[in-house]
Amino acid sequence: MKADSLRGHLDALLLAVLDGRKLHGYAIIEALQLRSDGALDLPTGTVYPALRRLERAGYLASEWDVVSGRKRRTYRLTRSGQQALAAERAEWREFTTVIGGVLGGGA
Repeated sequence: MKADSLRGHLDALLLAVLDGRKLHGYAIIEALQLRSDGALDLPTGTVYPALRRLERAGYLASEWDVVSGRKRRTYRLTRSGQQALAAERAEWREFTTVIGGVLGGGA
């Protein structure tokens, strides 16, 4: 998938992957790959700065945890992050409905 296709959607994707769970950065990348059947193979240089930006915005909280014997920073949604994700999902549904109506080949 082209990086340009993700422009404006990365935050929503990261928030969605963290919905209801706490993950470290590489596990977030793996979850994106898994949930997209491999179409989303984002480099760490894209994901980690976005995670830090979302944390500064108050949508994520992080802490150091030991995962598989290694110290890793794990991320989770805050209440603001949950609200932002709900808004992103609503906007996505509206967007896909409108674009689908145009591209769907209808009259």
